[in-house]
Amino acid sequence: MDSDELDRRIVLELLKDARLSFRELSKKVKCSVVTVANRIRKMEKEGVVKGYSAIVDQEKLGYELTTVTEVTVSKGKLLEVQKEIANMSFVCAVYDVTGAEDSIVISKFRNREEVSNFTKAILALPHVERTNTHVVLNTCKEDFRYPAIVRR
Repeated sequence: MDSDELDRRIVLELLKDARLSFRELSKKVKCSVVTVANRIRKMEKEGVVKGYSAIVDQEKLGYELTTVTEVTVSKGKLLEVQKEIANMSFVCAVYDVTGAEDSIVISKFRNREEVSNFTKAILALPHVERTNTHVVLNTCKEDFRYPAIVRR
């Protein structure tokens, strides 16, 4: 999709508040309601806008532990292992990365027992050679909205 300035402004407003009506959005981006609706539908169809959700404080829901897990996988099996990990509960993100490890997994947990069980479940997967799990002590920033759009 050739993203232009109007699309960028629409996405920026949706990232700030996805509950805005087309009418409210059209006022903010200074164009017609029909144009905004058409642009959003086009971006949804093309997969630029994949869905809408609330920004939730995970800690207030009881998920006080965040982990960053490095995973090393047998050669040629990375994608299938990543798919299995991505389907596990507690997993927020799975990244294919450069460096000594093959993959990075970001997860949220309520307690140490859940972290322990999760780590053991990953290690039990076929083709997982090793893991190295880091427990996050403090979160300085956690915002998965696209920063280049939000902060322009």
